[in-house]
Amino acid sequence: MIHDFFATHPVFTYGEFSGYLVRRESRNPKTHKAIILHHLRAGRIIRIRRGLYASIPPGLTPETAHPDPFLVASRMAPNAVIAYHTALEFHGRAYSAFHEFTILAETAMRPFDFQGNSYRAVSFPKALVRQGQQQTEIITSDRSGLPVLVTTLERALVDVLDRPDLSGGWEEIWRSLESVEYFDLDRVVEYCLLLGNATTIAKVGFFLEQHAAALMIDDAVIEKLRAHKPRSPHYMLRTKRESGRLVDAWNLVIPISIIDRTWGAVT
Repeated sequence: MIHDFFATHPVFTYGEFSGYLVRRESRNPKTHKAIILHHLRAGRIIRIRRGLYASIPPGLTPETAHPDPFLVASRMAPNAVIAYHTALEFHGRAYSAFHEFTILAETAMRPFDFQGNSYRAVSFPKALVRQGQQQTEIITSDRSGLPVLVTTLERALVDVLDRPDLSGGWEEIWRSLESVEYFDLDRVVEYCLLLGNATTIAKVGFFLEQHAAALMIDDAVIEKLRAHKPRSPHYMLRTKRESGRLVDAWNLVIPISIIDRTWGAVT
């Protein structure tokens, strides 16, 4: 019975394990903890952090087993959502593979490291929380038989431009997004306007305009965003005023490296 759970749950929380036992009419929490401890000592599972575990596949040991980091991220907080650059990686659209995994979470939690990877949780954007729209453009995907919540590519496009600090910098963002052949642009615009950040709207608009031919973007889509551009010039990063060129169409000061695609150490 327990081995069936481990076989179908390569990564799991204590809550998931305890719930499984309750459904099998084992309702004593002390018994649940004792079972976990027994299998830890037997080397059948490993502790990733408090309340989070991974099953050891047949033929491997706690020292040689390497749990799927996307599954680790997906279970590091209740209803965790894989997001930002990690979402691009999950969808197979990241230019570079990172050892940093980012989720959206409803509750604050400390970052942690495990097997050379770093895991962090960030809060949902306040604009979405105010409108009760946190779940916009989030889908459930299958990963090794387990459900994983992840943002869509449409939301990831906006999110990485909104928070480049969570997404590897401008070159990584541009190259990653350019690998996507198709976006549902109506959904991109709808989500972008939900965030309600004029700077982000301008960044998304500039990116789409720069790639209008490749993505077959109608002028009407661009104009929907342009109507919400900043009223005065804004920098791409409000907290770091990089030198660049003012693009009047978006009231945005854009680094020359982005305009001319002369990538350097841009962060």
